Amino acid sequence: MKELSLNILDVAKNSVVAGASLVEITLRTGADGMLTLSIKDDGCGMSEQTVRNVTDPFYTTRTTRKVGMGIPLLKLAAEQTGGSLEIVSSQREQDHGTTVKAVFDTKSIDFMPVGDIVSTMCILIAGSPEIDFFFSDVTPDREVTLNTAELREVLGADISLAEPEVQIWIAEYLKEQYN
Repeated sequence: MKELSLNILDVAKNSVVAGASLVEITLRTGADGMLTLSIKDDGCGMSEQTVRNVTDPFYTTRTTRKVGMGIPLLKLAAEQTGGSLEIVSSQREQDHGTTVKAVFDTKSIDFMPVGDIVSTMCILIAGSPEIDFFFSDVTPDREVTLNTAELREVLGADISLAEPEVQIWIAEYLKEQYN
């Protein structure tokens, strides 16, 4: 993948498939140039065996194809910059879900651009308007956030987050925070 935002889209879609009702996507860049990406969900979680094997591109739980490249490519992207990937998952009834955390050195020549994170968030929200997404992108210079639960409270139950007007507003809201 050429942009980190595409990795985010892929991993977050896994959260949707896992039955998550809340997906938290956080980007934090420190003054030292280290970027930590965290994607946390309250989905069904993964078994210990799946967590051990999920970074292998030839391991997948999907029946539609024989390879799963999303997590392995994210791991490769992080490690190429001198960073790392960590996955924590639980299938316990009262504490289920998965957290994928990748660390990147943004000063590395191998650091891929973040890309169009605004479009990524809009695609995720439009594709799964019933799920709550919390997005945060924090650097020493700015903080960008979006909480669809708050947006849903304002709009009410009758207006879907997938409505074109809502999607336009979300995109403009995020872009405004980045400017």
